Amino acid sequence: MAITLVNPKGLPEIDAYRQVSIATGSKLVFVAGQVAWQADGVTVGEGDLAAQVEQCYVNVATALAGVGASFDDVAKLTVYVVDWTPDKMPLLMEGITRAAAKLGTAPVPPASLLGVAALDIPEHLVEIEATAVID
Repeated sequence: MAITLVNPKGLPEIDAYRQVSIATGSKLVFVAGQVAWQADGVTVGEGDLAAQVEQCYVNVATALAGVGASFDDVAKLTVYVVDWTPDKMPLLMEGITRAAAKLGTAPVPPASLLGVAALDIPEHLVEIEATAVID
């Protein structure tokens, strides 16, 4: 495995992600921001942040699998949420939990969460991009 996830002493331990990843692989994989589209381009969960987060994680996993990688290879996630406010955190976490159950993994690499004014179309509430490292 090319990625080791660490919570260094002196930093808070966060359930949803680890503070640091150590990458030892030889190939970088950059996954474009994934939105809540199904393969046919239909948006999943219009108006439902948790459903869209779940679909985004599933789409990231699909993109990774397409190049022989998985969430175990992800060194960093960036999550963009439209009109982010802290009261949306339970919905974000619900979507991550549902995706983890569906995928059979706990996607906990270091992550950044950014609030944005809008994404590509009004129906999309969240977008997730990933950087992975594989051998």
